[in-house]
Amino acid sequence: MRIVAGEWRGRRIKAPDDDRVRPTADRVREAWMSIIGQEIVGARVLDLFAGSGALGLEALSRGAAVAEFVELSPRSLRALRENADALGAGDAAIVHRGDAVRFVQMLKPGDFDVAFADPPYKLGLAKAVAERWLEVPFAGVLGVEHWIRDAMPEGGELRKYGDTAITFYRAP
Repeated sequence: MRIVAGEWRGRRIKAPDDDRVRPTADRVREAWMSIIGQEIVGARVLDLFAGSGALGLEALSRGAAVAEFVELSPRSLRALRENADALGAGDAAIVHRGDAVRFVQMLKPGDFDVAFADPPYKLGLAKAVAERWLEVPFAGVLGVEHWIRDAMPEGGELRKYGDTAITFYRAP
């Protein structure tokens, strides 16, 4: 995997050493960033189910002010911290060890400008994050990656990439 654009363009990042992790493909990440590109510069970004940190690190590379990462897996946390250190993200990368669904329960409206969620597929986690955002829009825009057949709550804009889909929700 590599950073697609911005300050760290072309720099390689490591995927976690875990067979259960499904990193977002470069082309999907690039499409994701082009859709929300206008909102990235200077943004407070949240990367839920962060894994390697690819989405949040991509946002930092493109000019986000800060990215907060939420991840539970020790292997993923190790890869994420190594990636942030290798890129020199410094204090702009804030890592939280914890359950992403529980984490969003503590958020208030507008805590973040942009939020990414890339949960494991077929477990209902994508829907849970979207439902919480609909109750409390904790970011101006939320993008949730999910399996194409997962039913997501109404009100989002669906984009399809093979078996992968991203549903975008925007605060009014």
